[in-house]
Amino acid sequence: MKLKGRVWKFKDHINTDLIVPARFLNSSEEAMLARSCFADIRPGFSEEVREGDMVVAGANFGCGSSREHAPVALKAAGIRGVIAGSFARIFYRNAFNIGLPVLECPEAAAAFSDGDVLCVDLDSGRITDPEGDIALWAEPIPPFMQDIIASGGLVAHTRKGLGQRGFRP
Repeated sequence: MKLKGRVWKFKDHINTDLIVPARFLNSSEEAMLARSCFADIRPGFSEEVREGDMVVAGANFGCGSSREHAPVALKAAGIRGVIAGSFARIFYRNAFNIGLPVLECPEAAAAFSDGDVLCVDLDSGRITDPEGDIALWAEPIPPFMQDIIASGGLVAHTRKGLGQRGFRP
């Protein structure tokens, strides 16, 4: 699986309240969450982000509360993947659960700037720019987790598997 997108760059320690401010958590509607994404630290983000864009950030992305709203808001806004120096473990798991690929690469935040375009090969973990001047590596995403991403998340993946075995809910 390969991704290519425009970069939105963020610093270290972007917590879930910065991704989706608490005042917007009275809704789980994806379109509403997308409109609130980064509202306090990046006003205008929801109007400027485009389908397929990527987030690149420093260490400890998604720290804070364990709410699933944060990765849902990113995916609903059009973010195709997140590359960060490190992730809070619950954010990491929640992201895969909803089908949002995340990769850990400590060098990415220094190598890319807002508006750059990056390419990611989830099979190899290779992160490059289109010209090939930048080549970084993240841990590859295993095939079974790529299947979860391709299905749209863990619930959809499970339903798909049950349907293939003739199970009908």
